[in-house]
Amino acid sequence: MKTKTTNYLLYFLIFIFGIFASYWLFGRFLPVNSKNTDLVNNSSTEETGQINQTGSLQFKGPKTEICPINGEKFTAEEKEVWSKRRPLMVMIENHVDSRPQSGLANADIVYEAVAEGGITRFMGVFYCNAAKGASQKYDIGPVRSARTYFLDLASEYADYPLYTHVGGANCSAATPGGPCTTNKKAQAVEQISQYGWNNQGTWSDLSQFSLPYKVCRREPDRTGETKATEHTMYCSSTELWNVAATRGLTNTTEAKKTSWDKTFRPWLFNNDDKSLSSTASNINFDFWGDKDYAVNWKYDPVTNRYLRNNGGSPALDFNTKENLSTKNIIVQFTKESRSVDEHKHNLYEMIGSGTAIYFANGQKQEITWSKANRQSRTIFKDKSGKEINFVPGQIWIEILPKGNDVSYEG
Repeated sequence: MKTKTTNYLLYFLIFIFGIFASYWLFGRFLPVNSKNTDLVNNSSTEETGQINQTGSLQFKGPKTEICPINGEKFTAEEKEVWSKRRPLMVMIENHVDSRPQSGLANADIVYEAVAEGGITRFMGVFYCNAAKGASQKYDIGPVRSARTYFLDLASEYADYPLYTHVGGANCSAATPGGPCTTNKKAQAVEQISQYGWNNQGTWSDLSQFSLPYKVCRREPDRTGETKATEHTMYCSSTELWNVAATRGLTNTTEAKKTSWDKTFRPWLFNNDDKSLSSTASNINFDFWGDKDYAVNWKYDPVTNRYLRNNGGSPALDFNTKENLSTKNIIVQFTKESRSVDEHKHNLYEMIGSGTAIYFANGQKQEITWSKANRQSRTIFKDKSGKEINFVPGQIWIEILPKGNDVSYEG
């Protein structure tokens, strides 16, 4: 009897220890949201005095600070938020079942290219616009896997860019221990490691597999419809930046004692933000001929913005419930290599040069692009060789295979 009582007491003590250990681990290793006072859409409880810190920030004061990513003006308080961070890149899918996506409206720059089978994927660059936050805690998604050509683009935004994804193309084998069946140029996971993004002190790779539930989680019924598992991963931008900070990656790279933007080259933003006589008010193109991924940008002269339609329907941001729109559109033509291995991976040559079309203020302009190496900025120039000036505000860069048609109406 005494032995049984001793065993029960031992089990109870182990149980209590487990509870306290769990609380300690969560508090020690999972990042905590930073406090902010000017919150919109807060839900508070008077009895406890607790405040739900999920919400978007409202900043007051004159907009005097220019964002180095998109050229738009923000308040000094907003700059104080972003200046302690480095740009955050997130892979967001565009499968029909993933719509409406969350967070694209808060990106400073959005890239779009085919991932596989004619299905496009986005990479959002979050920095200045994301300072205000979003009404949902898990505000970006659905997040999907890495591709090598997006790594080339992400490399433009920091010495060690924060790159968020769920796994990626890698050196997989048909059988355990068998030969690699993925084309070497498509092996995104291996390239991430080669670039030093997984090293101690420069661990900028934010693969969901290495992140806790507090940072990214599955939300199968987020949009009101139950989605397949692959379309359900959402991440918190705030927590992603918190994780980066614990790894020594804020506005500086602690291990290197340098700033993330030491070699960063901002684009030029001297173009007037004003509606001109429209020569390109209705832009249409597709990628592989699939109507579900056909894109239409409709120019609104009142707001001087282009409204996005995808697959014949307005493209909405789930967080805001508003039509996605932008001030600038670049259609960049690149060399495409389709289905380079049995996994149907594609390649796009982002390093090199080629032609492009620039749309802004209701007008279009034939331009060129060039990118010297992985870490250098893609430079867009007009026919005279002068670097183009963007309209301050969000930029969408549409990466199309060479030879694809783009139609536009005045």
